[in-house]
Amino acid sequence: MANKRQTSKNGKLKYLLTDSRSIITGSIIATFIAATPYLFYLYESVPENVKVWHTFLFTYESTFYGGLDIVAWTLTGKLVPLLLLFIWFFTCRHWWYHVLIVPIAMYSFQIFTILNDDINYVDSNQILYLMPIMAIIIPSIYLIRARIFHSLNTVDKSLQDLEDEFKISPRGFKDRMKDYF
Repeated sequence: MANKRQTSKNGKLKYLLTDSRSIITGSIIATFIAATPYLFYLYESVPENVKVWHTFLFTYESTFYGGLDIVAWTLTGKLVPLLLLFIWFFTCRHWWYHVLIVPIAMYSFQIFTILNDDINYVDSNQILYLMPIMAIIIPSIYLIRARIFHSLNTVDKSLQDLEDEFKISPRGFKDRMKDYF
């Protein structure tokens, strides 16, 4: 009888620890998402009409843009959506979440072009660089969709049952990263 009580307590304790971790993680993510408007306005802390900015961490010189405030404004306009896309990608449990790699790649490329002062137009010719990524992601998603609808037409399962079958179970950040690298 004591063993049954012990395993019941241990199982309940593991459940409570796992549940409290997910509440803490969810609270951190929700707070970060709620703070994104404040993150966007961080560009206002950058000095205006200054081409060189010296800090204790780095020195940045703006050769292409008119001033550092324009560089910071442009970067925050790309970084905030990129961070939100990363959160969505790593927390999404739907079968189609790999499609999010396309806008993640687009924003990453835009940030790279902003930091590269020699490029004249920030948002130009990016579709050419995104084509290989899209050529892999879009057919993969279509094949998964075709598999779902084939299963739906040949088996007596509801669409929700099939989507649950393709859902990814929640895992840690390290486990998700191992899938990609």
